[in-house]
Amino acid sequence: MIHIYYGDGKGKTTAAAGLAVRAAGSGMRVLFTQFLKTEFSGERNALRNMEGVVLSTCPLELKFTYDMTEQEKQQTAVLFRKLFDKSASTALSSRYDMVVFDEIFDVINENMLSESVVFEFIANAPKSLEIVMTGHDPSQRFIDAADYVTEFKKIKHPYDKGVTARRGIEF
Repeated sequence: MIHIYYGDGKGKTTAAAGLAVRAAGSGMRVLFTQFLKTEFSGERNALRNMEGVVLSTCPLELKFTYDMTEQEKQQTAVLFRKLFDKSASTALSSRYDMVVFDEIFDVINENMLSESVVFEFIANAPKSLEIVMTGHDPSQRFIDAADYVTEFKKIKHPYDKGVTARRGIEF
């Protein structure tokens, strides 16, 4: 089945990580792929040490997309296409039960990954594979294809008052 966690609220990655923990705790094999995150995101430490979860590699440093030049976006797009292709082929060839593509909609919306490539993967994946995708503003095409769709809506967030992201809470 296809799961989508999207919106402008906090908790999309946390929900995906929680689902991965639940799946691994039930004996499922999970491939967890993150875009727009670095190796220093806190959930990676917990997931890395969990039996049944395999993490894709992340860059050590990565700017926010709004801080990237067009050249940096193009270079990052090449990195993300390779990351997606490797994760997709690994998910299919290694008999994973679940694959998580964290922040994939943001990468698609920034034109760093083709929507059609991602959609082709989900359309042709084995029915036994749980596919989890997170980010902002998925296209209607993805929402229509999904079995679970959860929207996160920000009502209030400390960032609105100038509080920057805190380790262990936002990352």
